[in-house]
Amino acid sequence: MGRTRTRGIILEEDGSRTVNKVWRGERIFTRLGWVSQEDAESWLANEITRRKQAELRRGSHRPLFRECAARYLVEAKQKRSFEVIAWHVDLLLPYVGDLFLDQVCDETLQDFKDERLAGGIVIGDREPLSAASPTTVNRSLEVVRTILNRASRAWRMDGKPMLSIAPPLISMLEENRKPPHPLSWDEQDLFFPKLAPHLQEMALFGVNTGLRDDNICGFQWKWEVKIPEVGRSVFIIPAEEYKTKVPHVVILNNVAWSIIEARRKRLAEDDRADKNSDYVFTYRQPRGDPPVITDDRIETMHNSSWQRVRKEVGLPDVSPHSLRHTFATRLRLSGVSQEDRNALMGHGRSSMPEHYASADIGRMIKKANLVLNRKGTRTMLRVVNG
Repeated sequence: MGRTRTRGIILEEDGSRTVNKVWRGERIFTRLGWVSQEDAESWLANEITRRKQAELRRGSHRPLFRECAARYLVEAKQKRSFEVIAWHVDLLLPYVGDLFLDQVCDETLQDFKDERLAGGIVIGDREPLSAASPTTVNRSLEVVRTILNRASRAWRMDGKPMLSIAPPLISMLEENRKPPHPLSWDEQDLFFPKLAPHLQEMALFGVNTGLRDDNICGFQWKWEVKIPEVGRSVFIIPAEEYKTKVPHVVILNNVAWSIIEARRKRLAEDDRADKNSDYVFTYRQPRGDPPVITDDRIETMHNSSWQRVRKEVGLPDVSPHSLRHTFATRLRLSGVSQEDRNALMGHGRSSMPEHYASADIGRMIKKANLVLNRKGTRTMLRVVNG
């Protein structure tokens, strides 16, 4: 082993070359193999240049909010709420996307807050968004908070935090939280028939199962578990798809079961239906050129059609979550115990599948059927029977 004309490049006994050099306190070491002296010197010069450029970046590069937002979306890809997070990011980028992280604060977010509250924001080629509530705006601001906190505490660039200062405090808007609005029977009879047919079914399913909007929209056939002893099925929503992060056994009362059977019959008899669709509730529309009819997953019941109808019938506070409140209220008024209500609603760990035998399922179906205890169920019969 011997030195060469360039300090840090060593000629080994077998004729190979190794770089072993300390540069500005950092060791550069690599075995280059059987290369010429010129090639070894070129490699070392390039490596030193690369490290100099990295030093310059460490000293001058300040990541933009959009860069960190993109990183957050990569991390959030497996989250159940990914589509919602991505939606908020799309809203925010025109306002703060090209700002450095340390420039994102209440002041630079003010235009976003004002215009979101006023309505009219346009994303791509979509229709202008209607005015948002303070609660909805706060959901976007929570995404900003998360990105800034991750950049300050978790993410690194060249070994240093991407945000070198403590993340600024992002103030939330004062929320005027509205009390829950469970539907009365008269309100249900007024509201449901005016909804689009596919939303009628979903809304009726919601008031008879207590499921949240995203679980109804994402309800999948593969979750079905047949229970021959009771003559029907349950659906088990996996933990990763449910808010409480435990599996939830969906008990189907007579109306909810009728809806499932009607959907199954339509799927079997309709030659145009997408037999491979994962989802129970779908919306058919043409896509592509030439157009191909597809049965798409419905992203939310709370769309422009829902909002238009609730305004027409004078129920401006009714949202898809009102269906869950309606189911819970009717269970309580029917005398169902708190423990059974928790299980039917999927609260906490009370809905673990191993807690149910067929006898338990049969008993819970009877409890869920108590919410049907009224005369004149015109809305139910109209939707279920077509």
